Amino acid sequence: MSGSESHHRSRGFRRGAALTLLFASVLATAAATDSLPRAEEGTARVPTRTVAATADRDEVARAAAEAMADGKSATEAAEEVVSRSGDRWGAVYDKERYEEFEQALDGTYTGVGIGARRTADGLVEVTRVQPGGPAARAGVGPGDIIRTIDGAGVARLPVTEVMALLRGGTKSEGSGPDPEGSASAAVGTTVVLGLERDGRSWTKSLRRARLATESVTVDRIAGGVLRITVEAFTKGSGTRVRDAVLGAPEGIGILLDLRGNAGGLVTEAVTAASAFLDGGLVATYDIRGEQRALYAAPGGDTGRPVVVLVDGGTMSAAELVTGALQDRGRSVTVGSRTFGKGSVQMPSRLPDGSVAELTVGHYRTPAGHGVDGRGVTPDLLVSERAQERATTVLSGLGGTR
Repeated sequence: MSGSESHHRSRGFRRGAALTLLFASVLATAAATDSLPRAEEGTARVPTRTVAATADRDEVARAAAEAMADGKSATEAAEEVVSRSGDRWGAVYDKERYEEFEQALDGTYTGVGIGARRTADGLVEVTRVQPGGPAARAGVGPGDIIRTIDGAGVARLPVTEVMALLRGGTKSEGSGPDPEGSASAAVGTTVVLGLERDGRSWTKSLRRARLATESVTVDRIAGGVLRITVEAFTKGSGTRVRDAVLGAPEGIGILLDLRGNAGGLVTEAVTAASAFLDGGLVATYDIRGEQRALYAAPGGDTGRPVVVLVDGGTMSAAELVTGALQDRGRSVTVGSRTFGKGSVQMPSRLPDGSVAELTVGHYRTPAGHGVDGRGVTPDLLVSERAQERATTVLSGLGGTR
């Protein structure tokens, strides 16, 4: 199991699976649940798999208001209604945690710039250090072992909780929030890491800062292929993909790597898909039975060879892009079947400022295929050496040099 502090939600209230997957994953597998444009409340979230039932937002709000009038927890009352409704992926979040979530969607987070994983030996190993972040400036590097945080051992903690501590979140399940649990409160506070490298142990005091996520990376790989890796569809990621595609040298093939991409803002996903399309349908979706559609912007590159690389960690908005390019005949998809996450949720603000995420519909690919619980099946199913096979496919399409 691995994690990145840039995409973790503090624990304490029941969460929908989409957000749990999102904030419990390493940056390469993290994002946020998907957001669709809508008329009334701004965005609609997309959580995981098929939902058998949904909660009524009026009933949830009423339960919260009644609880407040009785001096009880509005959040807990709302959570009880959501749980009882059978809306498996519905969830309730307190105000501070939801603000952290929205900051992640905006491409920012509070922390020290570290990603980590649990090794086979049970150690917490640093896997990624964000350039220019507090950890990088302090000399922390990949391969370092985190032994303690603020003097407490982390050997028995899940990596997600280690990330929460680095960000200034809750200490453990059910322990309640730290005084510095919100992102805004944590900025500027210090955290002391007990580190180990090559048998040497030391401590380092780091000051938490507001950092930007690095959701899109662009590089050239073997054969002259331009690889665009999208780790999350956070704010601005779609434009970065489009700029990379339209700015690529003529004749260069593109490998769009969406492996481990757990989703993000659907509007950003549509912008990314638009880089390869000249207008036309990207996806359809329904909200409480009302059918709607998402369309690509005109002017994308429609002639360049494209291969989309996916796996079982490709979810939600990433599946929307995959399905659109596959159905429109714009790409060859290589890898393993995607996760299958296509249920639309909308946030509803409760009287105490907390937010209930309730399921309201599903989305489909341009050909009408439902993604929820099914995923997207690649054109070429590959379980090993997927990138190598993808490059071979690009070569056959004339996209390598």
